[in-house]
Amino acid sequence: MALATDYDGTIAHDGVVDGPTLAALKRLRAAHRRLILVTGREFDDLLQVMPRLDLFDRVVAENGAVLYTPETRAVRLLAPSPSPAFVDRLRADKIDPLAIGRAIVATGEREKAKVLAAISDLGLDLEITLNKGSVMVLPAGINKESGLRAALADLDLMPINVVAVGDAENDFAFFTLCGMPVAVHNALPSLKQAAVFTTTAARGAGVAELIGRMLDTDLAELEVGNARQQVGLADGLSFSPHRTSLLLTGKSNTGKKTLITGLLERLASAGMQALVLDTEGHYGGLASAAEVGSAQDAPQLATIIQALLQSAGCVTVNLEGVALADRPAFYAHLLPKLLVLRARTGRPHCIAIDEAHQMLPHGYDPAAAPSSAAPKGMLYVTTEPDALSGQIVGTVDRIVALGKLAEKALAAFAQSAGLAGPAALGPARPGMLLTLGHTGPAQRLTIIA
Repeated sequence: MALATDYDGTIAHDGVVDGPTLAALKRLRAAHRRLILVTGREFDDLLQVMPRLDLFDRVVAENGAVLYTPETRAVRLLAPSPSPAFVDRLRADKIDPLAIGRAIVATGEREKAKVLAAISDLGLDLEITLNKGSVMVLPAGINKESGLRAALADLDLMPINVVAVGDAENDFAFFTLCGMPVAVHNALPSLKQAAVFTTTAARGAGVAELIGRMLDTDLAELEVGNARQQVGLADGLSFSPHRTSLLLTGKSNTGKKTLITGLLERLASAGMQALVLDTEGHYGGLASAAEVGSAQDAPQLATIIQALLQSAGCVTVNLEGVALADRPAFYAHLLPKLLVLRARTGRPHCIAIDEAHQMLPHGYDPAAAPSSAAPKGMLYVTTEPDALSGQIVGTVDRIVALGKLAEKALAAFAQSAGLAGPAALGPARPGMLLTLGHTGPAQRLTIIA
């Protein structure tokens, strides 16, 4: 959904962004991706050296202390201005060079000991960040991560949907935040080790290379090796929630709720958001989950969207207040709104539908609904897979089955998907599941506790 890029040494060389790099940034914006500049430069200096800040949705300057919106030219300080006593002390100690920004104080690394002594003597809650030979001083907790979090909140984006690209020590802070960290070829070796991949080209050419891959493939080829984009489904099996659709089936008391609850917790821990359409009130009270609707009150579509925007975690929608006969129409009107939200913000990453056959019954034709899309990032849960629309089953990437009828469910899925039926997989035991996808053989696996 967004690219968060450092400035010096990343898109800029000797303080200048060249024409091909600017052209790549323009292509990204034209593709409706968000673009965020995250730099340690003093804000007023940045205004002088980078005339095309209008290409960015937000600018985080002074290593997280200043947030700028180019469209409105609004400047927001995320940290207090430097203490006059601190500045006076540094000048008295003849610190050279000495740059004073709106919130940041910067000097050369050889002055680090004097700066630390001043901080200690004055009892200030300040921290030092290194940046390729420079020393940056800011209040504790202010860094590129904190500044980028503020920018993402403005844009309704979650960090998991952000690609971060940088080259130096101060980029570690927002590398750890974002879902896809990338280092340019000229980056420090330690930063390359923290990256999912390193561009073959340096600086702006490397960023242009990255942008090309984002536009061509959405970096899907990198997700298999990126643990941040994977969530455990069972012992030895992970998946990319927003790129995969699953069908989970099993009768009552086979462990479905245990599996789903654990999966929702792991999604939240991974920084991903799930929406649960809860037909029977099974998932109310989940830790850190926002709840919409009740047994007495049918949920409103606008309230669901608002809850997704206001929460970083799971949102459960209680559908007990929606009559059984009305549930297919409710879902048909909700899905297009969810897809619009996804296109703008990437959330929710996973849409889980409990007793999915109630909203997507046999004979349901998605082409006749307000949205004909068959989205990924779906988890269809049902005790009656035979009652679920065949049109929906055809969009599923993997079936997960629990209980005594698991092998029968897998065989039916294999037949509908044109796959080879599952071979004998050994005896089932409590806490185990069967799974079959379009690639690889069927497997019997243990549910993650």
